Amino acid sequence: MQKLSGKTALITGGNSGIGLATAKLFLAQGARVAITGRNPEALAQAKEILGHEVLTLRCDASKVSDINDAMATLQSGWGKIDVLVVNAAVAGPAPFEFISEEHFDALASVNFKGAFFTIQKALPLLSAQSSVIVTTSISNQIGSPNFSVYAACKAALRSLVQTLALELIGRGVRVNAISPGPITTPMWGKFGLPDEAAQAVRDEVTRKSPSKRFGEAEEVAKAALFLASDDSSYIVGQEIAVDGGMSVL
Repeated sequence: MQKLSGKTALITGGNSGIGLATAKLFLAQGARVAITGRNPEALAQAKEILGHEVLTLRCDASKVSDINDAMATLQSGWGKIDVLVVNAAVAGPAPFEFISEEHFDALASVNFKGAFFTIQKALPLLSAQSSVIVTTSISNQIGSPNFSVYAACKAALRSLVQTLALELIGRGVRVNAISPGPITTPMWGKFGLPDEAAQAVRDEVTRKSPSKRFGEAEEVAKAALFLASDDSSYIVGQEIAVDGGMSVL
């Protein structure tokens, strides 16, 4: 039996990585799916992968006006959202002493402000017994050198999930989080490191991991499916780590 049959799902940052894997799985489980992304080419490629029944919405998560436009489109087309996966994020590692105001704003505007206003603007569309799933990161509770802004934003999201879980449960909206560890996604290729340096980082992370490997985006998607479905109907305000044991080291 399909676990999301008849449900509508919006996945931000659904054009690659964890978001794309989640969109694939939700479709397979019977959901009607919309994805957002800010790169038109990446959105077009995702549509080719997912199929033309998927609704693709160009949306820069750092711009509240774009978020409003996306929600207006869904309001007119669907009228409601049953599952909201708040997944859009950017990393941009840099040593603490070299972080500029512009760099800080670029990361915080997507990773925290964008997530905050995505949930707020989606609220009128969220159906009774809907599920909001926020992608955080294990960096929100362990030291992450060179990722100070990213980690701080993910910690802010963890706090936001706990607050909104209590604030919105009276409306029938469940809010939870997924906290991925090292996952094989295109984001690892966007850090601007030479290939040898990037591989060295991956090797070191693999060595430290209790599971001795990176996770796959599909493994995170399965956790999202659990939180999206009625299987998790009594789970509220929680953060599920999908990290191979990294957060318990």
